Amino acid sequence: MRVVQVEPNSPLFGYIRPGYVIRSVNGSSVEDTIDFRFKIADERVRLVFADSQGKELSFDFEDVSADELGLTLDDSRIRVCKNDCIFCFIDQQPVGMRSNLYIKDEDYRLSFTHGNFITLSNTSDEDAERIIAQRLSPLYVSVHATDDTLRRCMLRNEKLAAIVPRLKYLGDNGIIIHAQAVLCPGINDGPYLEKTIADLAELYPHVETLAIVPLGLTKYRDGLSQLRNYNKEEAREIVRIVEGYQKQMLKRLGTRFVWPSDEFYVEALLPFPKHTEYEVMSQFENGIGMVREAITMFNRRRNRLKGIQSKHRVLFLTGKSAYPYLTKDIRPFVTDELKLNLSIVEMTNQFWGEMVTVSGLLTGQDLLREARKRSSEYDIVVLPPNCLNNDNLFLDNLSLEQFRTALGKPVVVGQYDLAATIRESFQMAS
Repeated sequence: MRVVQVEPNSPLFGYIRPGYVIRSVNGSSVEDTIDFRFKIADERVRLVFADSQGKELSFDFEDVSADELGLTLDDSRIRVCKNDCIFCFIDQQPVGMRSNLYIKDEDYRLSFTHGNFITLSNTSDEDAERIIAQRLSPLYVSVHATDDTLRRCMLRNEKLAAIVPRLKYLGDNGIIIHAQAVLCPGINDGPYLEKTIADLAELYPHVETLAIVPLGLTKYRDGLSQLRNYNKEEAREIVRIVEGYQKQMLKRLGTRFVWPSDEFYVEALLPFPKHTEYEVMSQFENGIGMVREAITMFNRRRNRLKGIQSKHRVLFLTGKSAYPYLTKDIRPFVTDELKLNLSIVEMTNQFWGEMVTVSGLLTGQDLLREARKRSSEYDIVVLPPNCLNNDNLFLDNLSLEQFRTALGKPVVVGQYDLAATIRESFQMAS
């Protein structure tokens, strides 16, 4: 492993430089940052480095942690996916976005550290033993179907090992799994969905949760599999099936175990479950309970907005999925009771196509176009909370700074805490 940076407060600062290589920890080679953290957990540690000329340097430590050593290591080698999934979202992207959005990662390390979903298709027996030995748990696994013939067809990979035995082996050895099934109309729903839920429930508590999510389709599908989105009645049937299993699992396992994603409730025009019915929300980032969480948090904290005095105009931009709930649960209190001038605008996703309705996939250019078009209607604009990455870049590589400069008006990036976002926006406008 190559050293990228040494913190000034590190005991190795001045001795080790960027570009040096970690040869071994207690005589064993190091694969990555996770492996490094695991191996230096011994009471006594000998680290061997090699400089740019290959000269070795050894250091001995007692009871030292990775944070205390202050080393940043090169973890740029990501394992990529060798499947060819019929619904792969990355295959549906145009040119011109952030380069990392084109990486089809299939890396169990990123599943452990970042919650990325993997299929376990390139996880070898040796990898499985490392996962178990180093307790890389929980992992997030895309199952899609427990019928192995169907799964191989959907992933277009005839070499896929049977998924249930693999999950059982990891679970029997202490690894917790959060699973998902991406549903495609007429393919892995219906009886196949019921089989998937039932099979994975047999692996509880090691398979701890199961998320049922719809496929995502963009307008960039030339030459790809013929797929479509769920309609209202089909979405209602998915919710009916899943909620039926929830009742069974709650009696049998003490947990609902399986949840439909928010998108199914949106498409079905059904009310969201109560906040408590999502239990611990282990798959929140997978779109399970996000809308309910936002509404509940707003209702709990909305009284903090009382007393705001402002004649300024605030514009909320949001995706089609969230729009009905923001207008139903948020706007009446703010505009009718508090008499604040808040407008909520439903965005059409021009970049990806109208089939993409979630706010997290709105691009900078689409948001900027809408904000400019309505420039005379507001004093400050609020962007969705999940449309930027950690570097403040939109999906199309437009930066937040560029957005603000081009717009020429104050911009607030929203939080999931809508009350805090509203308070901040009106205070900034004032």
